[in-house]
Amino acid sequence: MEKPVVALGADHGGYALKEAVRRHLEAEGYICRDFGAHSEDSVDYPDMAVAPCEAVLRGECGKALLFCGTGVGISMAANKIRGIRACCCSDAFSARYTRLHNDANALCMGGRVVGPGLACELADIFLSTPFEGGRHAKRVAKLMALEE
Repeated sequence: MEKPVVALGADHGGYALKEAVRRHLEAEGYICRDFGAHSEDSVDYPDMAVAPCEAVLRGECGKALLFCGTGVGISMAANKIRGIRACCCSDAFSARYTRLHNDANALCMGGRVVGPGLACELADIFLSTPFEGGRHAKRVAKLMALEE
């Protein structure tokens, strides 16, 4: 099965974690589109969420992985973008069930919260877990209707 293209975005607080996850995913055969940051120079997390999320919405990338210091700020920014369902996760259960039940299309993690090993594991889980659909599809539709 062909792996989806993954959009990556981070601010300075998530830069190192993004780089670790990017190297891991590329070693696993994923193509990553890196929208920055490209260093630890200060940038604003709301700005860094836009391009990766728009790439997902245009269908250029299957999912987005976003990183900031805590993962919370960039998840808040991503969730302001119509059509994005972003989750901030630091455990495997949440990373799995946000795909199974919520059809999340962006995973957010904190560079000051999650270590590289766990971040790579969470990315693998998120990217390989399908949406269950069924009764959850109705709930996701209701969630998306809140944007109207």
